[in-house]
Amino acid sequence: MKKILIFSMTYLPFVGGAEIAVKEITDRINNIQFDLITARLDKKLEKEEKIGNVNVYRVGQGWALDKYLFPFLAYLKAKKLHKKKNYQVVQAIMAFYSGLAALFFKLKYPKVKYLLTMQSGDSDFFIWIRTWFWYPLYRMIYTKPDYIQAISKFLVKRAREYGYRGEIEVIPNGVDLNKFQTDYRTEITNHKKTILTVSRLVKKNGVDDLIRAGQYLDFPFKILIIGIGKDEEKLKKLVKKLELQNKVIFIGEIKYDKLPKYYALADVFVRPSLTEGLGNVFLEAMTTGTPIIGTEVGGIPDFLEDRKTGLFCQTNNPKDIAEKIKEILTDDDLRETLSKNGRNLVLEKYGWDRISQQMEKIYLKLN
Repeated sequence: MKKILIFSMTYLPFVGGAEIAVKEITDRINNIQFDLITARLDKKLEKEEKIGNVNVYRVGQGWALDKYLFPFLAYLKAKKLHKKKNYQVVQAIMAFYSGLAALFFKLKYPKVKYLLTMQSGDSDFFIWIRTWFWYPLYRMIYTKPDYIQAISKFLVKRAREYGYRGEIEVIPNGVDLNKFQTDYRTEITNHKKTILTVSRLVKKNGVDDLIRAGQYLDFPFKILIIGIGKDEEKLKKLVKKLELQNKVIFIGEIKYDKLPKYYALADVFVRPSLTEGLGNVFLEAMTTGTPIIGTEVGGIPDFLEDRKTGLFCQTNNPKDIAEKIKEILTDDDLRETLSKNGRNLVLEKYGWDRISQQMEKIYLKLN
């Protein structure tokens, strides 16, 4: 049986698009043995456990410092595991901490195939700030893989800009169709003019612009914000400054299984991102039939075709966001078109069964 070692700086119970992708894909592939090395980050977490089809190994002491030590601790752990298990492939989930660990491993064991999965939607400037002082080594994370899988065309372009000349395949993240297709709308009462965003509360996701858009909405509405992040207090102060306390509700972090009901509650889903690797939350909203509004950045244009599967709004432009929200809420034909086309697109291209089959083909051809 083929053995693959995955480097992922965070993994379950921490939940994000990358973590969900690893879980959903590996759960559907039974003819490969998957091991995964991740940072411990919390002392309560076991150092070793099995989650689905993946043997999880956590390195570090359960401190915040584990994040920064991860490339080195993960590499040392990988060396020990490789002596016992003889991996054919190592995979890095994202090109920073995990990519560095995989690079160290590749340089030590050049015959083992290195697969880089590109997920991060951070801006070029943000990446430069974090990597300029070790740029030659960081660039090698992109140039040394035997194969790259990117979740969007935007990330393919980034890989090429960093000098990768090998084979790249776009395989996006997906959606649990059974979970998000469930029709909760009949359970909702007083379902009226609800605007939803699901997001880490950080600058790049444009939550502040969505809040400011509330100043320009001249009808009764609620903006529901699901998520946590370093900008939470700053955003709450903005709400108070704009006197929108009765209209903007911070839900906080909720369990992933509860998200479908919130999507179904919404009349429109909005995330005015400044940059985006793909945007799983858009796909989840589309699966429930909720029309979406997003910006024309990063991987969003891979699935958002203006006036067919969603509406584009301008970045850093709350007035334009408000206008697009009004348009969806007042144009029944447009709303129905976006809802129908968005759902059909996800059903056709973004189910995890389809995506896991595509990933399996990559794993099997890396020998």
